[in-house]
Amino acid sequence: MEAENEIRSKRYAADISSIREAQVRINSFIHKTPVLTSETLNSLAGRGLFFKCECFQKGGAFKFRGACNAIFSLDDEQAAKGVVTHSSGNHAAALSLAAKLRGIPAYIVIPENAPRCKVENVIRYGGQVIWSRATMQSREDIATRVLQETGAVLLHPYNDGRIISGQGTISLELLEQAPQIDTIMVPISGGGLISGVALAAKSINPAIRVFAAEPKGANDAAQSKNAGRIITLPETNTIADGLRASLGDLTWPVVRDLVDDIIVVEDKEIIEAMKLCYEILKVAVEPSGAIGLAAVLSDSFKKNPAWKNCRNVGIVLSGGNVDLGVLWDSLGK
Repeated sequence: MEAENEIRSKRYAADISSIREAQVRINSFIHKTPVLTSETLNSLAGRGLFFKCECFQKGGAFKFRGACNAIFSLDDEQAAKGVVTHSSGNHAAALSLAAKLRGIPAYIVIPENAPRCKVENVIRYGGQVIWSRATMQSREDIATRVLQETGAVLLHPYNDGRIISGQGTISLELLEQAPQIDTIMVPISGGGLISGVALAAKSINPAIRVFAAEPKGANDAAQSKNAGRIITLPETNTIADGLRASLGDLTWPVVRDLVDDIIVVEDKEIIEAMKLCYEILKVAVEPSGAIGLAAVLSDSFKKNPAWKNCRNVGIVLSGGNVDLGVLWDSLGK
């Protein structure tokens, strides 16, 4: 209770109460995803690993939790005009599916370089695709225009307390399914996922460690953590297309205060982790989803004496929407 009160007193965008409320709100819509283990991967890591398979979530990724919570938090008058977002990936599909379940329109601004498999998911779930150029400025400008034309509600992919609260339900499930976990490894991009996970996990168990896994070609969160302020990169270069966003003003304080460390890995390590997930766990995981395993297996984590007591590690496999063309190319490297 003391930990809960301390976190709540910091006035983050979400807390354990809003996360528990989200769990009740979305419980009938989401999958309670399984936790897998592998003695082979435990041996490779030198630790017990517990894989929270959000790749099996509706929409193929954890994003459905936050999108579902946000959409079902709207009152009827707000919802009637629909929702709008700009996203190149899983949030777009998740919002489309959640909007379909509520029976409201979803206007999805998608950059022209988005992975084809993720665009197809948006269309499959009934989202109305509106194309933008590949720049963030273009995405935001077009989203603003759509808002003005429709009166819809903007739901940001990660910088929104309702989204953060929905993602935090992962911790509630994971710590119930594997209570021996003392560490959680989470992919980081805009920070919505890790914010929710950290807020919930550290409220339940203040001693638990929460780590972020980030690609070297998009390591703005690691740079931000080191600098003590938000750093944005002029460009990113990584196979992990879902990890190219920058931290928001709601997610940064949580990352700053509650994330114990950020483990940066190379793309080749991510590709190897994808192979291991496929070959050993028999699970197809997209690059952004496999990065947690890559981080746990990296020398910077395995050989860091500060983390030698991280014995039982929960790894969030955040999504499984793999662009198969990219996958075959990657596995052939």
